[in-house]
Amino acid sequence: MTSDPDQIREQIEETRTSLSQDVNTLADTVNPAHAAKRTAASARSAVASAKGKVMGTASQSASGMSSAAGEKVSAAQGQLRRQASGNPLAVGLIAVGVGWLAGSLLPASSAEEQAAVKVKEAAAPAVTGAARNASASLQDSAQQAAESVKATAADAATTVKDETASSAHDVRDQAQTARDAVTDSRR
Repeated sequence: MTSDPDQIREQIEETRTSLSQDVNTLADTVNPAHAAKRTAASARSAVASAKGKVMGTASQSASGMSSAAGEKVSAAQGQLRRQASGNPLAVGLIAVGVGWLAGSLLPASSAEEQAAVKVKEAAAPAVTGAARNASASLQDSAQQAAESVKATAADAATTVKDETASSAHDVRDQAQTARDAVTDSRR
């Protein structure tokens, strides 16, 4: 430990800066808006990856079909079956997409509208409950992080206080020694 006041001030300022950075990083990590953005980005990435796989399979199938256009229909069917058997997930996703597109083009019947209302009413409590659970989870994480930061800050404050007191005592002792030396030299 040093007894130079300038070095002590510099160490105190470094400690403050470090604590400030730690608190800012922690606040950014537990911020619900930032957590939601990270989750949304992860979901977007997963959807884009799945889309890329499906679109790659669809373009391969289309190029295979166009090259087989002059051949017999049975040869084209066999080629499509071979490509589909290698990636059943892509075929399922394409089938769901085609069904969704066809369903969106047709007007909804009154039975479908009633079913949609029932599903909405049934899903609302589940969605609300999931949102509350996510909120509670984030609050717990934030509270634990805040307690951790508080404990770290308290430890750092205690350390700074102890070092300051020790340095002040050292400076006082040095001043007393210097005063005694000056007094002795005058005699």
